[in-house]
Amino acid sequence: MHHHESPHHHTHDVSDLSGKKIFWVTVLNALITISEFLGGIFSGSLALLSDALHNLSDTAAIALSYIAHRISKRPKNYKKSFGYKRIEILVAFVNSGVLFGISLMLIYEAIKRFNHPETIDGNLMITVALIGLFANFISVFLLKKDALENINIKSSYLHLVSDTVSSVGVVLGGIAIKLWNIVWIDPLITIFISLYILRETWQILIKAIDILMQASPPLNHNEIKEFIENLDGVKNIHHIHTWMLNEKTIHFEAHLDMIDMKISEVELIYSKIEQYLHEHHGIGHITLQAEVDRCSKKLTEHT
Repeated sequence: MHHHESPHHHTHDVSDLSGKKIFWVTVLNALITISEFLGGIFSGSLALLSDALHNLSDTAAIALSYIAHRISKRPKNYKKSFGYKRIEILVAFVNSGVLFGISLMLIYEAIKRFNHPETIDGNLMITVALIGLFANFISVFLLKKDALENINIKSSYLHLVSDTVSSVGVVLGGIAIKLWNIVWIDPLITIFISLYILRETWQILIKAIDILMQASPPLNHNEIKEFIENLDGVKNIHHIHTWMLNEKTIHFEAHLDMIDMKISEVELIYSKIEQYLHEHHGIGHITLQAEVDRCSKKLTEHT
């Protein structure tokens, strides 16, 4: 059995997040949550309350994202031989799942509000929404760079983007209520915001579930198989398994049915395969097992 870990894959690690940056984003979101919750109660705006709920989940999500990122940097040990990287995927899954559930609940409440409209204080709604918009905009700016490279931070970043968009909607809704007393626009905005968030979080949920279920990444398995079986000395490749430890790290393992040869010759074939898999498919962790007439038939298992 031969295992190889490419030294190049470490270049994909997300840059160390600034604890100070996360602290200020968390503080900003906590302030938005409190102001919008109180504003929603006193103004009668469901859209403001929906923003408050989103921001409450944001505050927890961002703090958890930072903690998960710090834990993921811990070194491997005998009990956690793969390290702690997957904790970021777990947190991304939980964050997205919570936001998905909250969005469904808000749609339900908005539909109820259509049937039983309430009087809304447009001035208060606009003022609080503007405070939320400004604070969310700062938070989005602070996390934008890290969100491009890390699914866990991206889930928190999407929380903030969704709240920024929703704050714009709430401001516009408050203006419409103040000028024309169109109270039904409040639940309408809530539904649009929630549908947008459902679409965004669904994509992260599916990706996180695939990684947690060790689903195969989008690799061309037929192309890999063809390349390896065309190498001199290789009869066939079987028992192929590919999975992702996190969004950046792909693992590959397989058995090689080979002609009888020296171990030094097998090592040369290993090197060719490893170089090909890393350069053409971005695979960093490779485990290969050479066999001679061990399997009676060709296997093409892919999981």
